[in-house]
Amino acid sequence: MNSLDVVGPQLAVLVAAGLVLLLDSLVPQQRRLLPVVALLGLIVSALWTTSWVGRGDYQFLFDGTLALDKYSVFFYYVFAGITATVVLASIDWVNREGRGQGEYYALVLTVCSGLMFLAASRDLITIFLALELSSIPQYILAGWGKDSKSSEAGLKYLLLGAIASSLLLYGMALIYGITGTTLLPEIAAAIKADGETYRGLLIVATILLIAGFGFKMAVVPFQMWVPDVYQGAPTPVAAFLSVGSKAAAFAVVIRIFFEGLDADFLSDDWSMIFAVLAAASMTLGNVMAIVQTDIKRMLGYSSVAQAGNFMIGLAAISVAGNEFTLGASAILLFVAAYAFTNLGAFVGVIAISQRIGSDQIKDYAGMWKRSPVLALAVAFCLISLTGIPPTVGFWAKLYIFNAGIRADLVWLVLIGVLNSVVAGYYYLSVARQMFMGDAEEDKKFRASPSITMALGAATIGVIVFGIIPMPLMSAAQDAAEIFAR
Repeated sequence: MNSLDVVGPQLAVLVAAGLVLLLDSLVPQQRRLLPVVALLGLIVSALWTTSWVGRGDYQFLFDGTLALDKYSVFFYYVFAGITATVVLASIDWVNREGRGQGEYYALVLTVCSGLMFLAASRDLITIFLALELSSIPQYILAGWGKDSKSSEAGLKYLLLGAIASSLLLYGMALIYGITGTTLLPEIAAAIKADGETYRGLLIVATILLIAGFGFKMAVVPFQMWVPDVYQGAPTPVAAFLSVGSKAAAFAVVIRIFFEGLDADFLSDDWSMIFAVLAAASMTLGNVMAIVQTDIKRMLGYSSVAQAGNFMIGLAAISVAGNEFTLGASAILLFVAAYAFTNLGAFVGVIAISQRIGSDQIKDYAGMWKRSPVLALAVAFCLISLTGIPPTVGFWAKLYIFNAGIRADLVWLVLIGVLNSVVAGYYYLSVARQMFMGDAEEDKKFRASPSITMALGAATIGVIVFGIIPMPLMSAAQDAAEIFAR
């Protein structure tokens, strides 16, 4: 029973997915209840996680392959919140599509359970299985639309994802061949004991791991799928990919490199690799975002640039001593802030695009006159993505830049600051279009209740944690403390 208790949050989500399928097939006239069942499953998952927090019963299960610790609990809450927001934002679109409603919600919930397993995994085999559990449904969801763009998005995501998985498996196989184990703490012990003998092979394995996870993190040069998939996939799915998949990838990368590959002779190498990828991702992502006319493609390239910001924290985690966890806690804060901010931006896009029938930025002109509350909420999210106070995005960038400076990566932080200025240009250009542009029609509209709830939750998070950031900072620091040396 203890083992079932440990995987309770994941099981709650999977049981909800099964119930959604049963309800859809046995009582099709009650399909309006499908998102309710999905949301109830996520609420049960969050409450189950909260029961652990109350008990403080943190432990390792299944021979150490799965961790119930503050780090995994942090991400359980993040993934449950992300998935609940996506479910709310999907209701109108799913009802309008009128097909595969049960399957859609079941796939979204399955992805959520896979992401949770991924954050808790401490074994290479478990990590790979959890990664595939979350990835395969995402490939299907990316091609869920009826048009050719959606089919292209699904196929491209599948093919490139398969290549990334192959690279990841090669890297894991090399590590297993060198160390004789797949458990992360045992890998760390083996590398520290005799790893320098195989330093060349370890560097190759590290590069393969970075390449495999780089696809999920959407960093240069593994970002080629992002603009086409974000544009072609249904907007709720693009929102899910932009936040959930990226957060999980960084969660597992931190776990692998902190717990398995943190030997001093090796960390300097992968720290520099992350630093170079961070600089390239921020620069290329922002430059390409400037010239986009489609807002989903713009947010796609923006997510590449934001991944570069995440990677400043990864590059900083080679710092020794009491500051060893600074980079990790900075990434966790950025994950939470990015979840609120980017989900809010995408939900706003869903609401606006459904009404105007276009994803072109020029068609957002005059949105302030047509839907003032909606325009204001989207503007706040864009300001947060830029990193301007009083939003949570400001604290996230400040914290992660501080981690880079403390790790003597001043050059990388300078690149990050300059890129933030560039990002501000295209983010605020959208806001300017909404508030100062001339609308072709003045007919007012409101978002649906479900989208209003999703956008309201995201926007409140952006503003409240922008004004009072300490609770989020403390949660990130507590979660990262498990990696302290």
